[in-house]
Amino acid sequence: MRKSRPKKRILLPDPKFNDVLVTRFVNNLMLRGKKNLAYNIFYDAIEIVSAKTKEDGLEVFKKALANVTPNVEVRSRRIGGATFQIPSEIRPERKMSIGMKHLINFSRKRNEKGMAGKLAGEIVAAFKEEGAAFKRKEDTHRMADANKAFSHFRF
Repeated sequence: MRKSRPKKRILLPDPKFNDVLVTRFVNNLMLRGKKNLAYNIFYDAIEIVSAKTKEDGLEVFKKALANVTPNVEVRSRRIGGATFQIPSEIRPERKMSIGMKHLINFSRKRNEKGMAGKLAGEIVAAFKEEGAAFKRKEDTHRMADANKAFSHFRF
């Protein structure tokens, strides 16, 4: 166990939209420390999204992220030799982090050309409340709902 909690690192807003949320997303998107490439991929994806939806790309992205962000999750807890899936609320920072990671992971698995195209496709799908990332959120909520009988074991 740690003696004290680590300090929260302060993120600088991104250069184009001046938004800290975008910086967090780009940090999750980045591979092997290539932040500039990750920014280029994200900005290209936002341009593709605004061309597809005829709306502001950043607003579509924020709505899509809100659509794939889960509110509850199940955690395994061992009680008396049996393992129970216990539904629990998620902290706001973790919610956002899970949503971002689902959006990125499922966009990487898409069959489109280039990461910007894949990310744009997943963002548009999430905005319309469809796609793999949104389905994952629905599955998580369904699993928590199915196991709400064990919620009195909360820790």
